[in-house]
Amino acid sequence: MDWLMGKSKAKPNGKKPTAEEKKLYLEPEYAKSRITDFEFKDLVVLPREIDLNEWLASNTTTFFHHINLQYSTISEFCTGDTCQTMAVGNTQYYWYDERGKKTKCTAPQYVDFVMSSVQKLVTDEDVFPTKYGKEFPNSFESLVKKICRYLFHVLAHIYAAHFKETLALELHGHLNTLYTHFILFIREFNLVDSKEVTVMDDLTEVLCSGGGGGGNGDGGGSGSGGAQNHVKER
Repeated sequence: MDWLMGKSKAKPNGKKPTAEEKKLYLEPEYAKSRITDFEFKDLVVLPREIDLNEWLASNTTTFFHHINLQYSTISEFCTGDTCQTMAVGNTQYYWYDERGKKTKCTAPQYVDFVMSSVQKLVTDEDVFPTKYGKEFPNSFESLVKKICRYLFHVLAHIYAAHFKETLALELHGHLNTLYTHFILFIREFNLVDSKEVTVMDDLTEVLCSGGGGGGNGDGGGSGSGGAQNHVKER
């Protein structure tokens, strides 16, 4: 859990938007694609009979596995040569280790840090308990917020740098569905600071402004802004 003792920072990478950054993922013909018409706004609400931490644990673990799987579909295209920095548009993310040392990672290195660290957490019985009677740690909600923040970075990078490959694989419907569900979940429980997700506001508006997660392209509910816990430096 060393990564949780540090933090990641982001700042403008100084690059001017290229013609390719017209953002294919905002094109209506692609943005409307979903794999289900389900109303995700309803799906993310905490069931009355379920403990909040149990709900957060179950959903966070599921999102981790799905985002990891989604990234794996384009991982061969995400290399140290093609993605020399972990960038999303004009925002570049840096990794900070437990000693506070700043590391400028390639995107695949950054994603590997995220996925390997989250894997250790979700399989740790002291953090994500699965046995009856075992209690969640006091720091659990804070850990979930950090996990979700890093998972958002990965999703955003897939859209920003690898949407063409996702289209070629015809997996954009899966990606849009995953993104919509994830954004509505983190909004429902204020898990990621609103300033952190600003980098993808245009996509969020397109996918999540219609009150649901249906296949008509309107996306899911507007929700509230994120919690004020992890303000990103730009």
